[in-house]
Amino acid sequence: MKIGILLKEGPYNHQASDTAYKFAAAAIKKGHTVDAVFLYNDGVTNVTKLMDPPQDDRNIAARWSALSLEHGVEILACIAASKRRGINDDLLIKGGLITGLGTLTDIAIRNDRLVTFGD
Repeated sequence: MKIGILLKEGPYNHQASDTAYKFAAAAIKKGHTVDAVFLYNDGVTNVTKLMDPPQDDRNIAARWSALSLEHGVEILACIAASKRRGINDDLLIKGGLITGLGTLTDIAIRNDRLVTFGD
């Protein structure tokens, strides 16, 4: 099955980021294809390389980067939400890309499922 993910919450203040990542990793492990993760609203803050968590905490941005680089999952941040939060291409993790909201429609059309995490 081909799966697209929509993540609408930022890291560390809600469980949505962790749950979305664990869902994606589990789906890939079971043989499914995770085509793309589209970050919207505060979700765009998941892919900023300015994130510097303590050593004993998980690095959510690094997780998304690894998922992209190791499994070819597109990690896409909404341009309007990114601009509102001061995030530009220079601040993105490896594997991250800023794109338009129309890409979310494409993800929904080309995948069997679009799973949403966050309010």
